[in-house]
Amino acid sequence: MSLSNHFSELSEVARRIIWFEPPEQALNDPGRFLIYAMTYSTPQDMQTIRRFVPDEDLRNALRQAPPGIIDGRSWAYWHIKLGLEPPPELPTRQL
Repeated sequence: MSLSNHFSELSEVARRIIWFEPPEQALNDPGRFLIYAMTYSTPQDMQTIRRFVPDEDLRNALRQAPPGIIDGRSWAYWHIKLGLEPPPELPTRQL
């Protein structure tokens, strides 16, 4: 999956969601960007994202979610919304 083809449409969304890094960097890792989006985006942001990202890419992002980004409520919501029920345990950091 590549989001760079839609940079102009997604850069403002990336700037709001992952405010601590440039949009180019945020969109360079689509899976990570989508997990941040599933956690912090507004409904309008997700509407923009979903114009360019199919549900299967969102499902794959959830399956490969890095620990520490998504909260439990968002994790459960997106699993149900995308037909991945029941939600597994949240990803955790291994120390």
